[in-house]
Amino acid sequence: MESAWTTTVLLVPCVVVLTAGFFYIYGMVVSLLSKTSVRNKVVVLTDALSGLGKECASVFHKGGARLILCGKNCEKLEELADDLANASDPTVTFPIKLVLLDFGEIESLPEAIEEILECYGYLDILILNSSMKVKGPAQSLSLEMDKLLMDNNYFGPVTLAKGVLPSMISRRTGHLLLVNSIQGKLAVPFRTTYSASKHAVQAFFDCLRAEVEEYGISVSTINHTFISGSAADAKPLGVSPDEAATEIVKTLNNKRKEVVIAPSLPKVAIYARSFFPNVFFAVMAAGVKNAAEPDDREANG
Repeated sequence: MESAWTTTVLLVPCVVVLTAGFFYIYGMVVSLLSKTSVRNKVVVLTDALSGLGKECASVFHKGGARLILCGKNCEKLEELADDLANASDPTVTFPIKLVLLDFGEIESLPEAIEEILECYGYLDILILNSSMKVKGPAQSLSLEMDKLLMDNNYFGPVTLAKGVLPSMISRRTGHLLLVNSIQGKLAVPFRTTYSASKHAVQAFFDCLRAEVEEYGISVSTINHTFISGSAADAKPLGVSPDEAATEIVKTLNNKRKEVVIAPSLPKVAIYARSFFPNVFFAVMAAGVKNAAEPDDREANG
């Protein structure tokens, strides 16, 4: 008994040290990947002010990328750029460029595209991580809201991608990476227009992938359940910003065409939708009915 206890006491520190060593090595590998995949590359982030955008901006800036950060708020972009500059070594990083970008204002995009291309004359990587979310019954959403969602989630990203493609094609290199919701593959109730916009943009980049391959341009899509604003806000089926950023770095490095970052249940749902559609539809309908029942009972009570 005493021998077993002694063995346990000795094993615990070893396990702790090995675990800490694993995470240290993992962090070093991720850091190395980020540096090899983006060092000296011109990288555009379409929403640098989101939780994911800030995480990617930090990783890429430290990795030696020539960053072009985009967002809707000039003051917040400047504040982010200052924070990144203060937290990095200026001898191994590049000054950050800022561009105002709002996919909800389609008419302003030609000017924004021109400004992006003028920063360095070209770009290597475009990360489309902007998104607008709306939830509600289909009949409650106005046509104006439908159009705004499509502008933000489809027409905006597509317009920007088309605007920078000629530059990539002329250089015969580039990487377009779309950060998209899992609802680009899986439609769920009360997200009709949102899911439609995500399906549309997914289809566009899936088609584009084959069109631009001959020019040496890579197209990747990353589908997630949802990304928390910060690690502290993480939910059971969600993805933290640092997890998503790590996946983006890996995808830029290995050029995988399609990645799904989600727990097992959403992944099973994707396959169920493809191979057992009637079962999937029945489950979705049952979920809507169950969600409505408490309201009905409360109204009748």
